Amino acid sequence: MANGCEHPAACHTGEAPVLASATKKGRFWLLIEHAGPWAAEIEECRLPDDARTLISRARELGIRPQLIRRPGRREARSGPLHVYLAAAAVNEPWLAEAFPESPDDLDLRSLVHGVVPESCILVNEPMFLVCTHGKHNACCARLGLPLARFLSENLPGEVWETTHVGGDRYAANLVCLPHGLYYGSMSQAAAIAAANAYRHGEVVLDRFRGRAGIPEPLQAAEHFVRAHTGEISVGGVAVESSRSVGDSTVCVVRCTTGRGTSRFRVVVEPTVFSAPCGMTCADGIPTYRLAELSPLMPVST
Repeated sequence: MANGCEHPAACHTGEAPVLASATKKGRFWLLIEHAGPWAAEIEECRLPDDARTLISRARELGIRPQLIRRPGRREARSGPLHVYLAAAAVNEPWLAEAFPESPDDLDLRSLVHGVVPESCILVNEPMFLVCTHGKHNACCARLGLPLARFLSENLPGEVWETTHVGGDRYAANLVCLPHGLYYGSMSQAAAIAAANAYRHGEVVLDRFRGRAGIPEPLQAAEHFVRAHTGEISVGGVAVESSRSVGDSTVCVVRCTTGRGTSRFRVVVEPTVFSAPCGMTCADGIPTYRLAELSPLMPVST
């Protein structure tokens, strides 16, 4: 809900479930530096024509466009556009930077094929996005702005404020690129723990919303396998196949550890979290429950 806080403060304490709530529209990312101001929707912002063209092309290709700015910085930059591209839905996710003189200098079709455009330079450090989009939802600014400043002080050069990432009820929201890992209801302590874990190739399950770009039931299946096995490496758990059976989703989930690879049959079902007494969330929060988790025996040959 734009310009308002639909979910009162008690919803942002970490008591409500956040699992399996990362956006499905985060397979590929276009990030454009723009100090603002930011309107409720990015297409309504006062943007250079080149930025508008890139955003339009990104939408057509299924790339998620975001505006970004350095925490606390509101002055406009001069010169060509400053953009980042991220590919989360590839075997080896990557992040790249570019300063295109015109939209035609940036080959977005290469991005959706998982290929780094020639005009881009790979970035080795991770990027941390904190949603501070107050015109979209007041909670995102109220909770996101101080978190972005705190993270920027502790991880200089790696943190950006960004426009709406999805899931206002989970503010403050943190996104770790290039893998597209989502965290919600973040305190300063939880955020710095998640960021430091990601820098070491690991996931913190507490307040982990899931991995962007895959359907929510598959995010849930990955989450439950991580909780069951204790595997926290970013690439250590992945859904290999899935099918729907009524309201349930049946998945085969691979888990790779230092001891080898195992697979699990995981069945998840949608449910609704009802706020207990003392919490003031207006509505129940959709989430998932684990119906079955069982090891799959390897097939003999």
